[in-house]
Amino acid sequence: MDKKSIIGIAVAALLFLGFAFINGKEQQKYEKAKAEWQAYQDSLAAAARPELPATPDSAGVAPALAASSEEVAAALREQRVALVGEWLAEAREAAAEEFVVENEVMKVRFSTRGGRIVGVTLKEYTKYGPRDARNELVELFDPATSQFSLNFSVRNGFNTVPVNTMDYTFEADPVVTTPDGARAVTMRLRVAEQSALEYRYLIHEGEAPERNYLVDFDVRLIGMAAEMANQTSIAIDWSNTSYQNERGFKNENMYTTLAYRVPGESSIEELGMSDKEKSKEIASKVNWVAFKQQYFSSVLIAPKDFDYAKLGFRTEQPGSGFVKDFAARMTVPYDAQTEGYDFAFYFGPNKYSILRKVGGEEFGDLALERLVPLGWGIFGWINRWCVIPVFDFLRNYIASFGIIILILVILVKLVISPLTYKSYVSMAKMRLIKPQVDELNKKYPKQEDAMKRQQATMELYKKAGINPMGGCIPMLIQLPILYAMFRFFPASIELRGQSFLWAEDLSSYDSIANLPFALPFYGDHVSLFALLMAVSVFGYSYYNYQQTASAQPQMAGMKFMMLYMMPLMMLCWFNDYSSGLCYYYLLSNLITIGQTLVIRRMVDDDKIQAIMQANAAKKSKGKKSKFQLRYEELLRQQEAQQRAKRK
Repeated sequence: MDKKSIIGIAVAALLFLGFAFINGKEQQKYEKAKAEWQAYQDSLAAAARPELPATPDSAGVAPALAASSEEVAAALREQRVALVGEWLAEAREAAAEEFVVENEVMKVRFSTRGGRIVGVTLKEYTKYGPRDARNELVELFDPATSQFSLNFSVRNGFNTVPVNTMDYTFEADPVVTTPDGARAVTMRLRVAEQSALEYRYLIHEGEAPERNYLVDFDVRLIGMAAEMANQTSIAIDWSNTSYQNERGFKNENMYTTLAYRVPGESSIEELGMSDKEKSKEIASKVNWVAFKQQYFSSVLIAPKDFDYAKLGFRTEQPGSGFVKDFAARMTVPYDAQTEGYDFAFYFGPNKYSILRKVGGEEFGDLALERLVPLGWGIFGWINRWCVIPVFDFLRNYIASFGIIILILVILVKLVISPLTYKSYVSMAKMRLIKPQVDELNKKYPKQEDAMKRQQATMELYKKAGINPMGGCIPMLIQLPILYAMFRFFPASIELRGQSFLWAEDLSSYDSIANLPFALPFYGDHVSLFALLMAVSVFGYSYYNYQQTASAQPQMAGMKFMMLYMMPLMMLCWFNDYSSGLCYYYLLSNLITIGQTLVIRRMVDDDKIQAIMQANAAKKSKGKKSKFQLRYEELLRQQEAQQRAKRK
């Protein structure tokens, strides 16, 4: 072994021994600190432990233990008073109480600990259950996880004391009824003899639904300027865990997220869906923050806006009874002239007709209706200006939602029926002209003649007055409507709890059988409406393929995708979706097939042939358009380029 190796080993050994020595010292310090902390915890537990009953053997020990406990408790109180002041120390030790205030639509549960709302029960909505056992009212969040606090700092002598209102018990005044029938709740946290933080809640009664679901929340800083430490903002922490209120966890989780609005925007922002955790920091102003569930929301509104927000959620496990843990931290500006803040809570359904009226003259346009996910762009316009008004109108006269959906399908089909007719005529023309297309294929069989074949085919279509895309136009027109319905049904709270035929709830899937195992991409149940919808897709695709494959040879290559793959994908996709949506698609496909059969009986192929011949004679006499000349020149150039490449 050389000299360098020996020196290296010696240095490594010294380093190892030094590390072991230092680590041992640190471990001793840690064990000592741990023992001191445990002794302190034991003293606290002893102070809180009830007095032991005297026995002959412990008669002399009990008085000493009681005296020791009283001394520890007194010492702890002195330390707390020295740290936060007499008033806050007393508020920290006071026992908390809970009470309930309600109106015709909800029960609001308050706790004096933190002066906060710990639970909200909606009287008009029940959790999912079998058709005859749906009697448990919806609770928006778990009271055990509900947190709401203001965070600021006060002065105590030369010390700065951070205050989290969740650590203190407020003094509650008796609930009073205002002249207009509202119930007022006032709770107060005294910071000094002449200073207090006051919460005022106002729950309305007998007004419009958009007002009854609102809880006014005013924060007043009474004489607090002299007590507040130097700070430019007050932080608000709000968190809770949402219950699972719907049948399917997967679908409810998809629509459960955290949303917020930037002032002045007509749209809202969401954190999106996630099966794990998600968070976001917003440095700009925020108008409101919503813990949004599929059909219900808890919203904290700041009419004068929050300065900053950090938002996040964590997804609970399926079967736990919960969906998501929400957490939000917002800040509001503060200076010595600040006397208070005006906020409001919305606890209620994600119902478009209610949410679009929340705000009004009192809070301005809040755009809360955007919590209902109706889709963006043209899809949202169709839902807002067509589907929802028609749906609401029909609800005034028809009790069965299954019948309403049927009428909705019929109305949509009537609107697009002229396009459906033109589509069928276009397909009939292509079927009748197929022999001539076959002749062109025989005339130009080689691959290098593809340009000539295409040019001749387009010329033939032009003379016959055929639009090759004519058969696709009705489908393209229907796509925005079909997607609008895809967004409308899972978001429509009106369907929630409504039964039709075997479906117990049109807002959820209709399971007729539960499988003992879960199939990949499908699930562990059989939704009958989804199954029937997939069969109808196969039937419509098969009929459409029979009509178009003979006229368009390229369609043969799409047979597997059209006839088999698409229905299977639809079945797997919609098995967990709203049965009302599957029912709508089922009816739409059946009526489309019926329309096509009726039109086929009405249309005379001989008349179509005569029209095509007349068009051809007319076009042959006319001059070619500039577009046609350009198109033919482009085809010639492409053909010349291909010939040059082959050489």
